[in-house]
Amino acid sequence: MAVDGGMRAVALVAAVSAAAGAACYRWYERWRAAQAGEEGEAEVAAGVAGLIGNTPLVRINSLSEATGCEVLGKAEFLNPGGSSKDRIALFLVEQAERAGRLAPRTGSCIFEGTSGSTGISLAMVARAKGYLCHIVMPSDQAVEKAQLLERYGATVERVEPRPIVDRDNFVNVARRRAAEFGGRGGGGGARGFFADQFETPLNAEAHYRTTGPEIVRQTRGRVDAFVHGAGTGGTIAGVARCLKERVPGVRCFLADPQGSGLANRVNHGVLFADTEREGTRRRQQVDSLVEGVGLNRLTRNAAALFPARGCLLDGAETVSDRDAARMARWLVARDGLFVGSSSALNCVAALRVARRLGPGHTVVTVLADGGQRHLTRFWSDAAVAARLGAPVAAPASLAEFD
Repeated sequence: MAVDGGMRAVALVAAVSAAAGAACYRWYERWRAAQAGEEGEAEVAAGVAGLIGNTPLVRINSLSEATGCEVLGKAEFLNPGGSSKDRIALFLVEQAERAGRLAPRTGSCIFEGTSGSTGISLAMVARAKGYLCHIVMPSDQAVEKAQLLERYGATVERVEPRPIVDRDNFVNVARRRAAEFGGRGGGGGARGFFADQFETPLNAEAHYRTTGPEIVRQTRGRVDAFVHGAGTGGTIAGVARCLKERVPGVRCFLADPQGSGLANRVNHGVLFADTEREGTRRRQQVDSLVEGVGLNRLTRNAAALFPARGCLLDGAETVSDRDAARMARWLVARDGLFVGSSSALNCVAALRVARRLGPGHTVVTVLADGGQRHLTRFWSDAAVAARLGAPVAAPASLAEFD
C-alpha cells in the first residue's frame, strides 16, 4: 500500500508538473506572439480579406552573400491576389463602406484605371464582398493581366495608351465611367465608386498602417535601408513615413525605371526625364518595359514624399530596362524567385544600396508581384529582345550590375 501510495504521489507530482509545464508553454507562446505583434490574430482567416497582408520577409541569398548585407524582400506576391495592391484594394473599399459610399450586394460597381495589378486586387475584393468591377487599362500591358481580371468577373476596357492630360487616358476614362454609372448596375442604392489609387491619400495610409509596421516588427526595428519604386507613390510614401518615425537612422531610396522623371526630382529637385527633353509631356506615363512603376508627374501620393521641408527619401537609383530584365533572370536562376518587372527593378536598386552601405547592414525591398502575370512581355525573351534590340540573359556575375 505504501508503495502504491508512493506511486500515486509520484504520478500526481508528474501530472501537476506536466500541467504546469503546459501552462508555462502556453504562457510563453502568448508572450512570444505578443512580442511579435501577433496577439489576437485569428488562426482561421475570415475569407479572402483575412489572407491579405502579414506577408513574410525572405532573405535573398544571392544578393546577401554578394554584399555582406542582409538583403530582404517583402514577399507581397504571396497575397491572395498575387501582389501588394491587395492591401490598398481592401483598404479603399472598406473605407468607402465606412463612409457610406459603397454597400455590398446593391449592384454597386467599383471602377479603376490601372496598369493591371490594382485592378486584379480590386476585382478579387469586389467578388468577395459582392460588388461589380469595371477596370480600364492601357492596351500595351501584358495580356494575361486582362485575362486574370476577366476570370474574376470584372469588365475589362483596354484603351490606347495616352498621357494623363488626355481625356481618354485610362485613369480619366475610369473616372468618367464611374460618374456615368448611376443606378444601371442593379437595384436601389447602386453606386459607381472610383477608387482613384493615384490621388487618394488612403493609398499611402494603407501602407503606413500595415506594410511599414510589419517591416518594423519582422526586422525587430533593425533595418538600415528601404528601397522601392513608385507607381502611384503610395507604397513608398506610406512605408518611408512609418520607418522614418519608428527606426532612427533608417534611409529610404527610390528605385526608378528609365523614362521616369521622379529620380531626378529626388536627387536634383527637378521632375525631368531625358526622353521628354523636346516634348511637353503629352505622352504615355513612362516609356519603359517595366510595368506599373515610374512617374513623370507628382500624384498626390508621390507628393507626400516631399513635405514642406525636405524629402522623405535619401536618394534614388535609375534602373535600365536591360538591368531589370537581367536581374529577374538572375533571381530565378540563382534563388528560385520568379518575380515581376517592378520586383526586379527593386532588387537592382537594393543591390546598389547594399553595396554603398557596406557589409553588416539590413536592406529591405518589396517583391511586389510574381512573374506569372508578365509572361507575354517582361518574361518573353522575344518581346524583350525586340524592345531592347538584343536578347537578354542572366549575367554571369552580379558585378555586371555595377
